[in-house]
Amino acid sequence: MISIGKTIVSEEVIKKQFSCDLGACKGECCVQGDSGAPLEEEEIGIIEDALEEIFPYMTPAGKEAVQLRGVFDYDEDGDFVTTLVEGQECAFVYFENDIALCAIEKAYRDGKIKYYKPISCHLYPIRISKYSEFEAINYHRWHICDVALAKGKKENIAVYEYLKEPLIRKYGVKWYAQLEEEVLSGRYDEILKRD
Repeated sequence: MISIGKTIVSEEVIKKQFSCDLGACKGECCVQGDSGAPLEEEEIGIIEDALEEIFPYMTPAGKEAVQLRGVFDYDEDGDFVTTLVEGQECAFVYFENDIALCAIEKAYRDGKIKYYKPISCHLYPIRISKYSEFEAINYHRWHICDVALAKGKKENIAVYEYLKEPLIRKYGVKWYAQLEEEVLSGRYDEILKRD
């Protein structure tokens, strides 16, 4: 593990090679799962405030789910997550050429809102566990992302490299530079041999 400030980065975030392959997986991470995408408390208000601009990009079922239950729900641990449509896809999913995409991100890309999308979605397959003294940054293994592991291996890109932009969004440029410095220092070469 690598410790940077109040974060601990797991070896897998550095070792695992990963690159999303939407053409192959079809965005299944937005459709399958036991609960919606994790949300930070402050993201709930941001999404609620932007809902009018996001709605045109949502499916009718997604709109109905949000109108009935709101933009968030609770997972089994009592944490905030996005609302699901009938226990399946995220309410903010829309489909383009059979690929599940994010209506929030689409509204952002079209210049309708200033918020990109939930940080947990932007960071996936990284999941963050919060503790009183630190945050643990872990790789989340899910069979639907096996094609991304193969593509990452082919491109020789690690999870932390692939997710540079969202890691900077979450922790800042200085934090990411420290992570790179630690990885390149040679101190972890033996344990960080890429899979």
